[in-house]
Amino acid sequence: QVQLVESGGGLVQAGGSLRLSCAASGRTFGSYAMGWFRQAPGKEREFVAAIGWRRGNTYYRDSVKGRFTISRDNAKSMVYLQMNSLKPEDTAVYYCAAGVTTSDYNIWGQGTQVTVSS
Repeated sequence: QVQLVESGGGLVQAGGSLRLSCAASGRTFGSYAMGWFRQAPGKEREFVAAIGWRRGNTYYRDSVKGRFTISRDNAKSMVYLQMNSLKPEDTAVYYCAAGVTTSDYNIWGQGTQVTVSS
């Protein structure tokens, strides 16, 4: 079973950038779809971005399109989320997830805090 550990969160001013990383353990990483989700205080967890395992198709929530980029390096068992032009409303705990498809996740990391100041 794959295990996930996120890193790269922190405090950044609005308009700044951060790159989140998700390190996966396990030999079958390359066969998992990977996603990033986030949860702000008092809100439900929401989908942010996903990348498929077969062709690497990517998907984004509308509010991050053009600002965030998801990528994966199967050789290193890593998934990344490059976040540019950050806004205060991007503040949340960001979670990495793995699953059979880009709409079905069953493995989650512990999360990393992203705080964007105005």
